[in-house]
Amino acid sequence: MSLHSTAAPLVTLASGGEHHGPYASINPYVVGGGALFVLLLLLWITTRFNRDR
Repeated sequence: MSLHSTAAPLVTLASGGEHHGPYASINPYVVGGGALFVLLLLLWITTRFNRDR
């Protein structure tokens, strides 16, 4: 195995590559915002049920 044949896939990987996998269309901001919304909703629900404090 030569240095060139070893380095070529690593250069492609480091540059971002051309293959993004099956989840290329998922926006990370939408996923993060949705997760934040769900966690805040769970926090709100928890505080509504914990009225003894």
